[in-house]
Amino acid sequence: MKIPRHVDRLCHVTGLLLVLSGLVHLVVFAVDGGPWYGPVSWRKPFTFGLSFGLTLIAITWVTSYVRVGARTRAVLLLVFAADCVVEVGGITLQAWRRVPSHLNMETPFDTAVSMMLAVGGAVLVAVLTVFAVASFRHRPTGPAGMPLAVRSGFAVLLVGLASGAAMIARGVVLTRTGHQEAAYHSTAPLKPLHGVSLHAVVVLPLLAWLLSRSSWSERTRRRVVATAVGCYAAAVAGAGVWAVLTY
Repeated sequence: MKIPRHVDRLCHVTGLLLVLSGLVHLVVFAVDGGPWYGPVSWRKPFTFGLSFGLTLIAITWVTSYVRVGARTRAVLLLVFAADCVVEVGGITLQAWRRVPSHLNMETPFDTAVSMMLAVGGAVLVAVLTVFAVASFRHRPTGPAGMPLAVRSGFAVLLVGLASGAAMIARGVVLTRTGHQEAAYHSTAPLKPLHGVSLHAVVVLPLLAWLLSRSSWSERTRRRVVATAVGCYAAAVAGAGVWAVLTY
């Protein structure tokens, strides 16, 4: 079945707009100032716009190597793209309102936004898990090293999603038990693990693709990708140890 290219183009354009949104908010931060860290800062619309945009572009590209039905892939990508827009939109809205976006249940509206972001996160996990499972059920296509890069990228991505879910779960518990400030700070130990893990699905397949443009033999390219996977796994393990020691 022919892959619906218009869906790919839509996702790529949406991803670029999210990246642009993030960069715009970096300029806003430079002009307006304020704290870089904390639950209320211009850092959040910048980093989330950039991260979600790049991830959407990467997932759209990487899943072209995954053996999944064209219609199924198209539907999942559209859901994923819409969810990325909702997530970045909610975070950006709250940044302009100068209130926290996550774990904020101070008012009914803030609670609605916070819950919308939490539900959106669950949808992200569901969609990306489907793609991850598909990559392990059938060997991905692509140049030398790409199957390992895609599978490893999705495996590490699942670690990032799990750490994100853990942050939200712990924060919600603290919020509902009357420890609002503690909830905002409770996510700090897991942030390095979350951040590092999310982008393996971008870095590793991109490396395999760049190597395919080189004159190196397939055997060498596979070895380079395998080495990169090992290094990335070590970085994730280090972030995991840090999370355990500081949690």
